[in-house]
Amino acid sequence: MAKDLYEVLGVDRNATDDEIKKAFRHKARQLHPDVNKAADAEEQFKELNEAYDVLSDANKRAQYDRFGTIPGASGGGQPYVDFDDIFGGFGMGDLFSSFFGGAAAGGGRARREGRDMGVGLRVTLEEVAKGVKKEIAYDRLAPCPECGGSGLGESGKVVTCPECHGQGRVVTVQHTFMGDMQTATTCPRCHGTGHTVENPCPECEGQGRVPDRTQVSVEVPVGIRDGQQLRLAGFGEAGMQGSAAGDLIVTVRVMPHEYFQRDGDNLHTRVDVSIVQACLGAEIEVGGIFDGEKVKVQIPAGCQNDQVVRTRGFGMPRFRSDLRGDLFVHVSVTVPKKLSKRERELLEELAREMGQSYSEERSTFQKIKDSFAG
Repeated sequence: MAKDLYEVLGVDRNATDDEIKKAFRHKARQLHPDVNKAADAEEQFKELNEAYDVLSDANKRAQYDRFGTIPGASGGGQPYVDFDDIFGGFGMGDLFSSFFGGAAAGGGRARREGRDMGVGLRVTLEEVAKGVKKEIAYDRLAPCPECGGSGLGESGKVVTCPECHGQGRVVTVQHTFMGDMQTATTCPRCHGTGHTVENPCPECEGQGRVPDRTQVSVEVPVGIRDGQQLRLAGFGEAGMQGSAAGDLIVTVRVMPHEYFQRDGDNLHTRVDVSIVQACLGAEIEVGGIFDGEKVKVQIPAGCQNDQVVRTRGFGMPRFRSDLRGDLFVHVSVTVPKKLSKRERELLEELAREMGQSYSEERSTFQKIKDSFAG
């Protein structure tokens, strides 16, 4: 790094998590492009975000303190969180834009309740089979830690808006040759709420919420399917001045597996068997979805290439059930490319027994190979 991350945030190397958060919010208000008109405002804010991304994460910070470099990929959150799936939520830069604009974008009536937010959480098929707890980090407008979400500073209180007198809108009268025309618009001072805050909290400027990074545990239940959603009540965007928060909606994304393909509660896999096993039948053993699980599969005599053998009860655990789906084994019959002399003799004998023709012509080189192989 060209600059020390602690210097970028303006904190000591032994700063606490709360001190780092507070320093970030303070500097972000100064450097955000909405208020900072310098030519390099976006670059400054990006640099600040990168510093906070590292120092607000315990693991990244420890690695940075040890090696002096930014560990891993930047961008916030854990590697398995898909921020492309966010709806109703923002990156940190947009959170500050929303914060500066208050809750009434475009001059409309203020929205006091927090909005729902969403992230996509990637999990493996093995994690779905046994259930898993994931820790995820994401950016949101969170309750202000200084005022507890009330928006009130010291000796602060909520009062009736002096401009609209609690109506939430103001009426203007325009005198025209056709008479007086009245126009009602949302009050620009209270944004339609009908009240304002005296002595607001300096940290959140009376909103009761601040842009912040939140970490939460997500319990992924056994058997959940790709695309299913989990709702975490109250972990979305915080509401204005203590109003209800939105929810965090986690969309589960199950990653493709190297050996198994999921079909509902069933699993499909492919195994190779020899031509002898396919002809005579055999009992083979394949690995299951759980660590160390072994599944015995009965290959029927006369099994054909691409035939599917079903083994009941060894598929995926079913969602909110003690039962499991089935395992479907797709059989690939393999033909040996090389035969020993004895193996060829046995196959020739079998061909004569079955009245089937076969190629008897062999080159001198093949005969020499057979003599050594026998």
